[in-house]
Amino acid sequence: MKTYFTPTHEYLTVDSEGNGFVGITDYAQKALGNVVYVDMPEVGDEFSEGDDFGAIESVKAASDLIIPASGEVIEVNGALEDNPRLINEDAMANWIIKIRLTDPAELDSLMDLDAYMAYLASDPH
Repeated sequence: MKTYFTPTHEYLTVDSEGNGFVGITDYAQKALGNVVYVDMPEVGDEFSEGDDFGAIESVKAASDLIIPASGEVIEVNGALEDNPRLINEDAMANWIIKIRLTDPAELDSLMDLDAYMAYLASDPH
C-alpha cells in the first residue's frame, strides 16, 4: 500500500486493488484538538478530486474534508460515528472513507511522505 498526502492535510492510502482509504493526517488531528464529530458521506456517493466530502469538528474548530482523488465511496468508517476521538488516538489508522478510485492518474499530483514532511517544515502554519 502506498500513502499520498494533500496540502489540506488529508491522506489517501491506496491498496493493491485500487481502492483508497481517506482520512486526516496526524498533523491535522493535532491542530484540531479533540475530535467530537465526523460528517461522512453515504456509500455510493461520487466525488471529483478536490470536492468537499464531509466535515470534521473538534471542541475548538470545524473543518471541511477535501477528497484527494476522484472516486466512489464504497465504505464509511462506522466506528467514528460512535467514537470520533479514534482519529485523535491514531489518525492514520482510523480512516474516514474508503473509495474506489476512478482516475488513478490523479495520484501523480499528490505528495509522498517525504514531500509532505518537507511541506510541513516549509509552510508557516
